[in-house]
Amino acid sequence: MDLDKILSIGGKPGLYKMVTQTRSGFVAEALLDGKKISVGLQSNVSILSEIAIYTLEEEVPLREVFLKIQGKEKGQKTSVTHKDDKIKLEEYFFEILPDYDEDRVYASDIKKVIQWYNILLEKGMTDFSEKKVEKEENQEKASEKKTVAKKPKTEKTIAKKSTVSKTSGKKVAIKNQAAKKT
Repeated sequence: MDLDKILSIGGKPGLYKMVTQTRSGFVAEALLDGKKISVGLQSNVSILSEIAIYTLEEEVPLREVFLKIQGKEKGQKTSVTHKDDKIKLEEYFFEILPDYDEDRVYASDIKKVIQWYNILLEKGMTDFSEKKVEKEENQEKASEKKTVAKKPKTEKTIAKKSTVSKTSGKKVAIKNQAAKKT
């Protein structure tokens, strides 16, 4: 399972998998208990593949943070839980990401990252590497943008139209004269 389909919904605990779209939002299935819920467009929803952690130099995608946790823990659950105290969580996160920005990454964010990692691990979603297909597509799109030449603008003429409309029971002829774009 790719992180593109895994969601965090504001006000709801845990993680969700997007099942299908509806007219008014989408249906999501909880990873913890498998219950399906309807999520409206007004809900605050974050896709895990779009989340990044602030560091002093750049933003590190959540995928890379999960890979670092996985490397440190050798594919097992984290040595700290999301319920541990703030100091212990920050010490652990410094081991994972030594240059994370303490001013913009709060203890609540660290708790979420650790909880999300453990949930994904329980569900067997341990492939956090970026898909090669996505990288190749992004490279192809970038090269296409560079090689596409701009088409010359052609002069369009608008034909003269004559329409009849009813206003207060009387027929009034409206003539629109065409203007040439230059």
